[in-house]
Amino acid sequence: MLTIWYNSCMIIEDELLINAPVDAVWQLTTDVEAWPQLSPTTMTRVERLDAVDGPMHVGSQARIKQPGQRPAVWTVTDYRPNASFVWETAVYGIKTVATHTLSEVDGSCRNQLRIEMTGRGSKLLGRLLAGRVRKTISTENRCFKAKAEAMAASV
Repeated sequence: MLTIWYNSCMIIEDELLINAPVDAVWQLTTDVEAWPQLSPTTMTRVERLDAVDGPMHVGSQARIKQPGQRPAVWTVTDYRPNASFVWETAVYGIKTVATHTLSEVDGSCRNQLRIEMTGRGSKLLGRLLAGRVRKTISTENRCFKAKAEAMAASV
């Protein structure tokens, strides 16, 4: 777990090696509507706002409800199949960018989750929420790991 502060920006990263192929982790990562079942303590509801049948793409949006927070609409700003996707939201002038990056390591998957908060007030809000954000992305990454490794073991 890594936390970086600079100027009015906070970055928190969590990286984990998952003993499953990148494809399996990517499937879990991009099935955002299933995240509440995967990690119920960090996600209450995720609703895709674009074509639910098709894959996500730049411009895709989802409304996410997390415990103790108001729903927020996240928009995909970068999408690289089987490698990464980035989406962002802005609330009260604070922009939050979440990055999901996957890479192959000897048949396993390195899964990196990153949250970056910028904008006026982000440093103060970041300091207030840093512990909660660290716990949330760590929990989510471990849930991805548990599910992907269980799927890989059953094949």
